[in-house]
Amino acid sequence: MITAIKILVALVCIAALAIFVARLIFTLPSMEGRTNSAALAPPDTGPLNNAIMPQWQDHPGKTGVLPLGNGADAFAARMLLADAAVSSIDAQYYIWHGDLTGSLLLNALKRAADRGVRVRLLLDDHGTSGLDRQLASLNAHENAEVRFYNPFVLRGFKLLSYGFDFFRLNRRMHNKSFTVDGAATILGGRNIGDEYFDTGPTAIYIDLDVLAVGKIVPEVAADFDRYWAAPAVHPAGPILGDVPAGDPIGQSVAEFEDNPQMAEYRAILEGSSLIETLRTGSAEIEWTDVILVSDDPAKGMGSVPRGDLLASRLARAVGHIEARFDGISPYFVPGRTGTRAFAALENGGVQTRMLTNSLEATDVLPVHAGYSKHRRNLLKGGTRLFELKRKAATTTPKDKIGPFGSSGASLHAKTFAVDGMRIFIGSFNFDPRSTTLNTEMGLLIDSTAMANQMHDAFDRQLDGMAWEVVLDDGDLRWHGSVSGTVTRREPGSNILKSAAITVIGWLPVEWLL
Repeated sequence: MITAIKILVALVCIAALAIFVARLIFTLPSMEGRTNSAALAPPDTGPLNNAIMPQWQDHPGKTGVLPLGNGADAFAARMLLADAAVSSIDAQYYIWHGDLTGSLLLNALKRAADRGVRVRLLLDDHGTSGLDRQLASLNAHENAEVRFYNPFVLRGFKLLSYGFDFFRLNRRMHNKSFTVDGAATILGGRNIGDEYFDTGPTAIYIDLDVLAVGKIVPEVAADFDRYWAAPAVHPAGPILGDVPAGDPIGQSVAEFEDNPQMAEYRAILEGSSLIETLRTGSAEIEWTDVILVSDDPAKGMGSVPRGDLLASRLARAVGHIEARFDGISPYFVPGRTGTRAFAALENGGVQTRMLTNSLEATDVLPVHAGYSKHRRNLLKGGTRLFELKRKAATTTPKDKIGPFGSSGASLHAKTFAVDGMRIFIGSFNFDPRSTTLNTEMGLLIDSTAMANQMHDAFDRQLDGMAWEVVLDDGDLRWHGSVSGTVTRREPGSNILKSAAITVIGWLPVEWLL
């Protein structure tokens, strides 16, 4: 026994020494000499300025919002805004894939820089795998700069960095925004990748963005500046190293030339009338009051008081809830505190309903384990729970089901509606990671139309796209809503998954989920 303890102590000491040495060897480049730029004022002229400023003058002090529930529209909006830019593009994302979608949007940024547009691209380095050559090339452009939030020193084997720098790298920037010419911005849940935009052969993520113009845009631009200058944000050049020869971005796009999805994207762009409808004032923009809620980027260094976190400030902005709360969160881990909060709303006469991924639809099994351990108590507290089906059978046309998308999908939207009056659209999940670890952002929008669209979808029991989980004599049952199907076995479960969920539920890892 004593020998085993000695061996264990020796192994711990060796591991500690290895971590200490690795931290000495693999250090981040110095940021001495880093200069920080600021958002540019909207240009005097240009397609976006000419289209939006006259409408804003007709709605002083208001923000115009246009929901982008359809992935194709969300892709077209980003591409067309980038191609319309004459002054600046500031883009901030958690994930940027090197697939067709990511390559096309990087190429759009490069084209803008070629026209003299100033491009600033801020990426969480966790989601940039395989893009070092393309990002180094863009960063080398005289009109573009790339920066990383909490970057990895190891480039080829990023995950190994967690072994010696876990607590820093465990904090990520989950924000998503795309601001053009200081005139228009897109915020929401979508990262940049094929799966977020409803095209191609990949599994589709059901998601929601909003295009905003008017009063909120300078606030989003200022928030971007705050992140751009944050201590956790590093210039990409010293991290990426030598600039590759040739045109890696153009080469990436060329590799997809014969891909059927390329033709699909071309058709989407050719068929989009976004810029024209903005110019003519015929876009279905709602002018209203909007609040930007965004975490302090210092959260990435663990130095933000709990009362100043986005979750706390969002709760204060929402204020008292009178009667209805309907929420969508793909990664729903309420914990004991959240479970009690939902029960308190119910006890106060508020109807609470939540939609999250079912086991068969989730893409992160540990998160489902964190959710399922609180599911029974949520139901006992009165919250109605809906879990998205992997292949949702719906008879409702896609353009009528709002943020809930189409069949064969996994939920990714992060939104909630309150009292038929307000709706939040952003990056925030109802989980510990969004609350205390990752930085988040979103818009709280006064909109009876958008809020009631979500309430109505829940009233229709999501048109058969989700299971409703209920307690029946203390046992869980999954009801197929419209179909009338009832099952005692959790959809998508098997022996291995059930065992994994049970074991993960025992572990003290909920704070990481």
